[in-house]
Amino acid sequence: MNSELVPIASIKENPNNPRTISEDSLEKLKQSLKSFPQMLSLRPLVVNEAGLVLGGNMRLRAAKEIGLEQVPVLRAKDLSAEQIEEFIIKDNLAFGEWDFEALWEDFDPPKLAEWG
Repeated sequence: MNSELVPIASIKENPNNPRTISEDSLEKLKQSLKSFPQMLSLRPLVVNEAGLVLGGNMRLRAAKEIGLEQVPVLRAKDLSAEQIEEFIIKDNLAFGEWDFEALWEDFDPPKLAEWG
């Protein structure tokens, strides 16, 4: 499945998004997109065929607020309503947990703090 670059105005936030974001976290996300714009291409928004976001509402919001005119998307096609609901929930789950010992050994602690 390949991503495509589309006008940001053609993408719609999902009004039924089950996640929220604090203003502080949104600011960090915006800074992340500014300092590492390739991140959005590596993890594009997932939208349905009509351009409604199934995964990436907060990235879309951050992208709009920093003035991006285009965003990469993956179009999820041929999904049932149940599969769409399942995707939305599973995409927002954090299944794993951090191995803090490995983080401190393998990564620069000030960078980790900077990256959030």
